[in-house]
Amino acid sequence: MALPNQQTVDYPSFKLVIVGDGGTGKTTFVKRHLTGEFEKKYEPTIGVEVHPLDFFTNCGKIRFYCWDTAGQEKFGGLRDGYYIHGQCAIIMFDVTARLTYKNVPTWHRDLCRVCENIPIVLCGNKVDVKNRQVKAKQVTFHRKKNLQYYEISAKSNYNFEKPFLYLARKLAG
Repeated sequence: MALPNQQTVDYPSFKLVIVGDGGTGKTTFVKRHLTGEFEKKYEPTIGVEVHPLDFFTNCGKIRFYCWDTAGQEKFGGLRDGYYIHGQCAIIMFDVTARLTYKNVPTWHRDLCRVCENIPIVLCGNKVDVKNRQVKAKQVTFHRKKNLQYYEISAKSNYNFEKPFLYLARKLAG
């Protein structure tokens, strides 16, 4: 299921769809894993970008093809089309912007309409920022839907491997 310009690998690989409102840190989070660098300037993703990310687990190497999707409606493009054959997902919101958490149910619904019964991690990003708007105890959506929840910071690297390792465990059994 790799894209035309991507070589297939001889270890398990999975299509991971990353969704959430624009500006929540999806691309920054992926880039942090790819390059180790923190991207300060915000440039909206247009359509989708796919990045291979490799992780070493105690069951060996695993690759996620991260489909980093556009969070902004006007750049949404094929949205549902990007979800097809998704094997796992991360829904991201920004703990400093209440609206991005309010929209989580919509992202979840759209995702589940296309991908049934896939492991999904909810991530509250930017926990390093002082003026937090969404407090940890206000985050309850994942309980209703039986999702894993992690508070992360792409900037400080806080918990930044947890979502991937959780999904790897779920997928590899």
